[in-house]
Amino acid sequence: MHEFHFSIFPNELFVDLGLYQFGHEVCEPGHSFGPAARNHYLFHFVFRGCGTMMADDLRGHTQTYHIRSDQGFMIFPGQITTYYADKEHPWEYCWVEFDGLRVREMIEAAGFSYDKPIYSAWDKGFRDEAKREIRYMSDHSRESPFHLIGHLYLFLDYLVKSIAPEIKPGGNKYKDYYIREAIAYIENHFQNDLTIEEIAESIGIDRSYFGKIFKQSMGQTPQHFLLNYRMTKAGELLRLTDLSVADVGNAVGYPVYTHFSRAFKNIYGISPREWRRKIHRIER
Repeated sequence: MHEFHFSIFPNELFVDLGLYQFGHEVCEPGHSFGPAARNHYLFHFVFRGCGTMMADDLRGHTQTYHIRSDQGFMIFPGQITTYYADKEHPWEYCWVEFDGLRVREMIEAAGFSYDKPIYSAWDKGFRDEAKREIRYMSDHSRESPFHLIGHLYLFLDYLVKSIAPEIKPGGNKYKDYYIREAIAYIENHFQNDLTIEEIAESIGIDRSYFGKIFKQSMGQTPQHFLLNYRMTKAGELLRLTDLSVADVGNAVGYPVYTHFSRAFKNIYGISPREWRRKIHRIER
């Protein structure tokens, strides 16, 4: 029997590590998803059964991976993937979608890349702890944001330790400072007619340099981050308030409804109205 549930994180106030959505699924034989690309990092931890993932590598060539229980797979922002459950032994997995300033450091420490997206642990103890944490988040989706972020930190810590025993320090403090300031500016002005030039000017650096270091740190352009931030806020308002869809669009910087609806659909794949109906059905 197909069992599926997911949760959307209620806000995006965490800069170093942000949580977007997470869930648990017991798949039917042959159940598939894709081809699709994600806006953030997405990790699946396989609990039982097996399945197949097809993912584009750095050269744009599609590679095929067969994945079994106690393994997992990392999907990168913008990477096109398709994955499907085995017809005889369909998989059950938990997943978590996340991003943030420190995520690239973790990804590199764990050895994940476009060419190496498969998770196989060398330390079973840390693997089991990681498995327990990702399932905990799925089972406790109504806990506070701080509670869930804490368990996401634990999950990623155990995940890295199960693969690589030591995380090497890195990063540039000045660049991190600029990125933090830029994100804070976006948080405070996202509802306005905000431009990338304005953000760069607010933190006192050149626009082209800002765009370069932002993409290096966040894995996406400032424009894409601003779009995702606005749409995450829109999702919160659609889910938690009775504001009309047009008023929600205006509240996140889109006074023209058609522009808001198009932007929302680019991120979520469905219109704001359809998304609101879907979320309310799931939460009943």
